[in-house]
Amino acid sequence: MALIDDRQVEIELNKLEGWERRGDAIVKTFERGDFVGSVRFVESLVEPAEEMGHHPDLEISWDKVTVSLSTHSQGGLTESDFELARRIDALA
Repeated sequence: MALIDDRQVEIELNKLEGWERRGDAIVKTFERGDFVGSVRFVESLVEPAEEMGHHPDLEISWDKVTVSLSTHSQGGLTESDFELARRIDALA
């Protein structure tokens, strides 16, 4: 999958709520209420990530899960990152 240019990244980000660009990644923090909610949310990400063969970087901090998406093999952002972001938002 090819990298998308900065203009297209901004267009795609404008279609998503709460996601922001940080370098070569897009990032969003989800508040889940408590640690158990955070872990269950992370568990819900396994199926879409496996289906796509595209895996997020995750950080759990008690009631918050920060999801970071980047296509490491391409060295930046691709359409796969935005597709997975949409799927993650649908689960939240």
